[in-house]
This record gives sequence, structure tokens and C-alpha cells, in this order.
Amino acid sequence: MKIPLFQRRKKQQRSEDEALIAFVKNIFGFTPGNIFLYKQAMRHRSIAATIKAGVKDSNERLEFLGDAVLGTIVADYLFQKYPFREEGFLTETRSKIVSRATLNKLGWKIGIHKHLLTSPDLTKHPSSTLMGDAMEALIGAIYIDKGFRFTQQRVVRYLLEIHMDITDVIDTEVNYKSRMLEWAQHHKHLLEFRLAEEITLKRQQRQYRIELVLNEKVIAEAIDYSIKGAEQRAAEKAFLRLSEAGQIGGDPPHSTP
Repeated sequence: MKIPLFQRRKKQQRSEDEALIAFVKNIFGFTPGNIFLYKQAMRHRSIAATIKAGVKDSNERLEFLGDAVLGTIVADYLFQKYPFREEGFLTETRSKIVSRATLNKLGWKIGIHKHLLTSPDLTKHPSSTLMGDAMEALIGAIYIDKGFRFTQQRVVRYLLEIHMDITDVIDTEVNYKSRMLEWAQHHKHLLEFRLAEEITLKRQQRQYRIELVLNEKVIAEAIDYSIKGAEQRAAEKAFLRLSEAGQIGGDPPHSTP
């Protein structure tokens, strides 16, 4: 007897959900409460449906939230871990840990690519930011599902202390801002870092949103607790996207992302 199509799809969906639940439990040591959050964290905009004008049912909103949550967790972790290091060291190290290069590497290591739903051709580029974006979205999903303290404990214990070599990250020297400036100068492109927003947080803390503008087009933006850190993160995003598109060393992008 032939199984109806909707039943086959339902069975396949159940199998995918079970695999995602097992993945989260294996990496973070807990069972998701709201599986739909984690499914959304694994859904790239390239295959997401439009739910409202200009808004897709993708992982981008969770990525935005996870970025902020991860930055706070890492800042607190470094403050406690290195009680006698100066602010410059803490800022630079945090920027390295939350960089796309580090998060991409971490995402591949823990196996996010096995659960990420995206257009097949996008995963062919090793410089793609897909894994780093999904890594942040996953953290955003945990935050909504379980709260900040729980997320903090799991990220520190299972990601920072088990799956990441902090010493190796600290020793990594990649200045994406310099690389972007050199590339733009060599090819006579107009590149600037623009302070788009200054955000005041609790206890007089501030965050800065920087836009990287190439030939009068915004091609990347990033938020950090220092202007320098935000510039580095924006430069890294731009560099990886241009590399992925085959435009580093060639023509500048023709539209904003």
C-alpha cells in the first residue's frame, strides 16, 4: 500500500526534528523546549518564505539577538578569566572570539552544516558566513527558549571551554580592516567606516554600530562595545562576502546585501 504524500512528509519532518533535538542535546547537554525556535535558527533566508513585506521566516532575527547575547557572555567570561589584563586586551580578544572566522570554524566543528537549511550552492564557498550566522542564531534560540543565565552557562561550558581553544584564538592575527583598506586603495575604490548609531546601555555602557560603505553603498555593518571592534567586525563581514562573491581583487559589489 502506497503511503500518502502528506504522511511521508510528516514522517520526514519528524525525523528531521528528532535529529535537530539530538544535535542540541549532544552539543549543549539539554533538550530544547520549543523546537520551532531551533528550526528557525537553522533556516537561511535563501529558502525562507516571506511572512510580511520585507520580512522572511529566516534565522536573521535570531542571528541579530544571538550576536548581542554572545557578545555579553564573552565579555563577562573574559573579564572573569583574565582579572589582571587591560581593557584593550579584553576588547581585542572578545572581537576575535565573536568574529565570523572563529564562529564559522566553530559551526563547522560542531556540525551545524548537517542541519542548516539553505540553497545548495551557498554551502560550496569555504569563506561563507553561513555557519557563523547560524551559530549566532542558535544562541539566540537558546536565549529565548531558556533565558540568559542558562544560555550563559551552556555557551561557556560547552562552546568556550570544550569546543574552542581560547589561546589559539588569542594568537590569531587577522586584521580585516587593513586588508579591506589595502584592497580598496589598490583598486581605487572609495571605502569608509561610518558611525551609524551609538547605543547607551545600562550602567553607562555603550555599543557602536558601524557601517562599512564601499563606493557609497553600505555592504556590511556590525555592533561592538568599541568603535574599533565594530569596524573590525564590519570589515570581516565585508571581506568574507566579497571573497564568496569572487569580488575581492575585482569589481566592487553592485548592490547592498
